[in-house]
Parts: sequence; structure tokens; C-alpha cells
Amino acid sequence: MTKNVASLESNFRLISIFNLKTLILGHKVSRFRQNEHPMQTEKVIDYIVDWLKEYAVNAKMKGFVIGISGGIDSAVTSTLCAKTGLELLCLEMPIHQAENQVTRASRHIEWLQHNFKNVKRHAVNLTPVFDSLVAALPPVENEEERFMSLANTRARLRMSSLYYFAALDGYLVAGTGNKVEDFGVGFYTKYGDGGVDLSPIADLLKTQVYEIARVLGINDDIQKAAPTDGLWGDDRTDEDQIGASYPELEWAMKMQEEGKTADDFTGRDKEVFLIYTKFNSANRHKMIPIPVCEIPHSLL
Repeated sequence: MTKNVASLESNFRLISIFNLKTLILGHKVSRFRQNEHPMQTEKVIDYIVDWLKEYAVNAKMKGFVIGISGGIDSAVTSTLCAKTGLELLCLEMPIHQAENQVTRASRHIEWLQHNFKNVKRHAVNLTPVFDSLVAALPPVENEEERFMSLANTRARLRMSSLYYFAALDGYLVAGTGNKVEDFGVGFYTKYGDGGVDLSPIADLLKTQVYEIARVLGINDDIQKAAPTDGLWGDDRTDEDQIGASYPELEWAMKMQEEGKTADDFTGRDKEVFLIYTKFNSANRHKMIPIPVCEIPHSLL
């Protein structure tokens, strides 16, 4: 138990550690084409699976726990974890979830269990937990003022549930963030879906995640579904919230890495670049280590 608690306390910084590596990596991307050279998808899959297994074995952990949302990132990550042969616990944690998201998540777990004997599942209905917490919080005059806070609360309740099972069963919490979300626009919840033990797909662009999904044979309904964070209880997509598609964001990420500025572009390109840099700047606090007040030696 002590080892798992220490893991919980220390691993929130893992995303920041990954960032130090990925900030200096570049991918040849264009606005609608991720690479000038095809990704060696099968070799990437094998590499990630070996990396996951080696990490878990060295940490003396029995396997992984992951939240299944019905989206492409959790589907790919859970499949990579399953391919290690180690134990995998898939959690369904709906909070006023859209029915199509619940259905996709359930069908994906069924697919996993059909193809891998090391996969278990638990359904944890967090809707009453969330509603009880909201009822216990002080009322506000305008409910819209706390929509974002409550959306992030959903992600943090799920994180707490994941770590409950991780500590209980000796598992690592597998993160599902990809490169453009984690290190580009910061499109995740701090200490929510950003609170993980390891991030197997965080060095992959979203379009590369889709390519891996195709090779893995992930269910078509997941591959075709519009990406959504599932935090709002409606059908809004990531593109609705951000204002740009993932291929566009990947292009902007690459342009920023090359030192471009908004003045280098016009029209939609300029609009996308400004959207990207706005999110990148506003969410920078998620991508760097937690600030520490360093006391001068003369005062200690």
C-alpha cells in the first residue's frame, strides 16, 4: 500500500517529465498530412507494448487500470496495455454520460475481453457521487459560472476512482493523453485525466493514434466517432470547444516549433495558429513542473 500511495503522490509530475522530452521532438506535419514519411505502425505498437511491460515489471506492479470513455485514445491505450499480457482492469465511470459514449465504451471492453484473456471490467456509476458533491457545494447565482469547474470535477472524480483500484490491486494508472492534447493545447484536466502513472501514447500525434487504431482493429464506431472529452453531458466535440480540428492543431504545433508567428499566415491558417497559441499559452501551467518557492540560502 505504501508503494502505491507514493506512486500517487509522485507521479502527477510525470506529464511534465514527458514534456521535457517532447518539446524538443519534431514531427514532419502538414495541415492535413501528419508525416512526410509513413509511421512504422507495427513497430511503434511493439515498442509501446514492450515499454509498458518493462515499466510495470520493473515497478513490481501486476498490471494496469484505465478508464474507458468510448473514445479513440482510451481504446488504443487499453489495447496496448492488454497486449502486454499483464492484468488490465477497464473501468466504466459514467457521469451523466451520453448513451452513445457508454455504448461505445462497453462494446470496446467486450472486444478486449474477446481478444485478450487478461482483461477485467468494473462499472462504477459516478453520477450519484457527482450529484451529491454538487448538492453539498455552496450555490451560485449563475450556474453557467461554474460549468467549467464542474466539468473538471468529473475528471477528478474519475482519477480518484482509478487510483482507488490501482492501490487496491497493485496496478499502474495508464494515461490516455496524446501529444497535441498534452503538450500542444493542454486539453485535459489538471489532476484529472492528467493524473496518471505513465503515458504510453503521449509522444504520438492524434492522427498517429488513429493509424494505430486502424492497425489494431479497434471498433469502427470508435474510429469514426468525433473526438469528445465527455465532460459536459451533451454532444459537443473537441473541435467545437477548441475551434480547430486535430490535423489543424498538429500543423500549428509544428509551425510554432519551427519558430513561425501569426504574421507568417493569413486566413484560416492564421486563425488556427492563433487558436493553438492561445491554448498553448493559457494551459502552459499544466505542462511544466509545479512552481516551488526556493528560499535563499541566507534565510535558511
